Amino acid sequence: MAGSGGTPFLLSPVTGRAATPSSAVCDVEATSGAAHHRPGKPPAADAGAAFVLESKGTWWHAGFHLTTAIVGPTVLTLPYALRGMGWGPGLAALTAIAAVTFYAYFLVSRVLDHCEAQGRRHIRFRELAADVLGSGWIFYLVVTVQTAINAGVTTGSILIAGNCLQIMYASLVPDGPLKLYHFIIIVAVVLAFLSQLPSFHSLRHINLGSLILSFAYTILVSVACIRAGVASDAPVKDYSLSSSKSEKTFDAFLSISILAAVFGNGILPEIQATLAPPAAGKMMKALVLCYAVVFFTFYFPAITGYWAFGNQVQSNVLQSLMPDSGPSLAPTWLLGLVVVLVLLQLLAIALVYSQVAYEIMEKNSADAAHGRFSKRNLVPRVALRTAYVAACAFVAAMLPFFGDIVGVVGAVGFIPLDFVLPVVMYNMALAPPRRSLVYLANVAIMVVFTGVGVIGAVASVRKLVLDAGKFKLFSDTVVD
Repeated sequence: MAGSGGTPFLLSPVTGRAATPSSAVCDVEATSGAAHHRPGKPPAADAGAAFVLESKGTWWHAGFHLTTAIVGPTVLTLPYALRGMGWGPGLAALTAIAAVTFYAYFLVSRVLDHCEAQGRRHIRFRELAADVLGSGWIFYLVVTVQTAINAGVTTGSILIAGNCLQIMYASLVPDGPLKLYHFIIIVAVVLAFLSQLPSFHSLRHINLGSLILSFAYTILVSVACIRAGVASDAPVKDYSLSSSKSEKTFDAFLSISILAAVFGNGILPEIQATLAPPAAGKMMKALVLCYAVVFFTFYFPAITGYWAFGNQVQSNVLQSLMPDSGPSLAPTWLLGLVVVLVLLQLLAIALVYSQVAYEIMEKNSADAAHGRFSKRNLVPRVALRTAYVAACAFVAAMLPFFGDIVGVVGAVGFIPLDFVLPVVMYNMALAPPRRSLVYLANVAIMVVFTGVGVIGAVASVRKLVLDAGKFKLFSDTVVD
């Protein structure tokens, strides 16, 4: 189905009728609530857009949001990702995925700018995908995948933050009575309080702090790895890969899935929505800011961690610096400071990834005709956001092995949203000539990363099955 200007018509997921592009947002986002309005009465204003995704930010604010969405404690898994491929292929894959994600996010921004120039400003990934790709099932697919990613990242952030508190507590009170779930509850209470900040734009100062934190702990960890690597009792460095071809292949694709998860965010349209209109061109500046931070905070710990520990590096390089047997390979004060910095940044990451859920909640529960802090809107906001955080915390306490499914999330979540859909949407919305380099490169990216996603999912699920014996509901330790 093709419409004017090469942009396809949208088949409304609610009515089943074709809609012109100019009415796409209305069909996708508003028709589900149309039945609640009397004939002839216009639908209520979109409270999710008005309150949560308010468009007041500058390009550097968007850069702070984007950096928090991408740069997090998962960078400490990068030495492990290199371990699965070795120096050459590992660094090549790290660079290739960095380049592809930068390119893909640029394409998403271009598609958003293109739609806005035609009078269809999109502030949600789901409505952008439904407009451009023109099929009702795409809308629901993006909603499902994006919701799973956001809830998963929030849950994982709560879990790891609780684990950070547990590590500090154990170092101070080795035989203390508190368990992992106690610290998860503490994190959840703090996060529920911070979640009452009303909009994505409200997080700009917190996310600037997150950017600074990422520099701080990656420098500390990298210096600790260098110190451990040059020490007289340094671990023996072995960079060889598995002798089994099948094992080597699975390890490589698992590493690629981890890299995809580390670089993924899946919420770029929502971040661009925070920009004061017109947004055209501003997101590119935000991307450059973000990837300047990415270059330092990804490569420095990845290289130093893998150099120091080789193929014995753990899935989190901090675990290699704090071995189960023997003394720590870094000063206690340094490791403690890293844990504190990681804990603080995890709160910022959880807040960023919760915004899509909060936007959906307020779109359906709030009334834009009343004030943001009116009793009519404040009560449901506090109740729903607190309930969401509590649900994520409960899952984190019940299933404390979220770190083991990072690869699965990368393969089945981030790869479709951040690698495949952007290039498909660009080819359909801006319609470059089919023999052009841009079109052919986009098709190649789509094919390659669809295959990588499938194989990576198999490799990640395989590791999950192999580790299944370690899983225990409400365990007091986080499964590696």
